[in-house]
Amino acid sequence: MPSHTFVLNGERVTVDVDPGVRLLWVLRDVLGVTGPKYGCGINVCKACTSHLNGKAFNPCAVPVDRISADDEITTIEGLADTVDGDLHPMQEAWIEHDVAQCGYCQPGQIMAATALVHRVRAEGRAITEADLDGIRNVCRCGTYPRIREAIKDGAQRM
Repeated sequence: MPSHTFVLNGERVTVDVDPGVRLLWVLRDVLGVTGPKYGCGINVCKACTSHLNGKAFNPCAVPVDRISADDEITTIEGLADTVDGDLHPMQEAWIEHDVAQCGYCQPGQIMAATALVHRVRAEGRAITEADLDGIRNVCRCGTYPRIREAIKDGAQRM
């Protein structure tokens, strides 16, 4: 089996898996990183949202052979390590706004929200309602109003 190397949550890892294996299964089944959740497997629900080189992506839709040795993948497990403190400011906002109900989608929601804030800031502007409408992560419990408020609060904290 071929080897695939990349950076995961700040550490270089190498896995021996077939090239077409989706990255979500490499993360969960091979590396034991279970924050990115399996929801649909077809890039629709966004429960697995993580960051690839700082941008939101869905590992359920990416074969491991499309990841290079220089690529940096951050999952919810590594998000707090990107800042000083025990939790990332977006995670703190999520707790303060009591967003999670069942909690299944929350890692993906937080990762999408964090990437949104970084993208909007790179564009030199503040988050708008239209930006919030652009987050397409599915929440089975319907906590969207709390999610939106937490994103706004988390953006201010970041």
